[in-house]
Amino acid sequence: MPTDLPPSPILSRRRLLGGVGAAAASLALSACTSVPREMAYLAPAEPAGSKPPMEVSGYEAMYASVVDEGYEIPAIPLKKVDKQYLRRLIDDPTGERPGTVVVDTSAHYLYLVQENGKALRYGVGLGRAGFDWAGRAVIQWKRKWPRWTPPDAMIGRQPELERYSAANGGMDPGLKNPLGARALYIFQNGEDTLYRVHGSPEWWTIGKSVSSGCVRMMNQDVMDLYNRVPSKTPILATSGIGVS
Repeated sequence: MPTDLPPSPILSRRRLLGGVGAAAASLALSACTSVPREMAYLAPAEPAGSKPPMEVSGYEAMYASVVDEGYEIPAIPLKKVDKQYLRRLIDDPTGERPGTVVVDTSAHYLYLVQENGKALRYGVGLGRAGFDWAGRAVIQWKRKWPRWTPPDAMIGRQPELERYSAANGGMDPGLKNPLGARALYIFQNGEDTLYRVHGSPEWWTIGKSVSSGCVRMMNQDVMDLYNRVPSKTPILATSGIGVS
């Protein structure tokens, strides 16, 4: 079984990505720790007077329901998703080397830089104000259907989460696990930042800032990214790359 903790976990409280200060470091202890709720996995009702359905031709197969490792991932309701956040190949706006992952925190995009001036762009959900981060690091390692282990500080605030502690083996993988179908673990200078790029069933949060510090993707997208990037892939989080 994969776990949410590396073989030799390094859970430092030192400065995190891009020189985030000590206050932000303490907040980051709750990164990627959305508490699973039964209602969290129900899409919000479509508001009255919403826009007419968009054209989604070509995306149906990309975001279709899929069975993976024994888990059935639901299809994404494409007509309810802002089309700009669907996966697409574009001209690279980052200027980074091929193979680099770039997160634009202002536009809610994640780019995987390709050869020949191209990049794959994915929509992402990001942390609320106070949990954001920036800087250069590496995707140290990655896991399929990871287990989730809330930090001790979070368990201290919410004792009911003790059953998911590292000592108790964490939360089992599955569609209600906060890390989704895949997790990519971000390290800086050999230390775990506690930030992750990870899947989420909550497709309606893509393009928004709602989670506690991590980069969340639709499960179909994080599975695609997982298959394209090896461990030790460089990752950059920045702001203001712009829209292509």
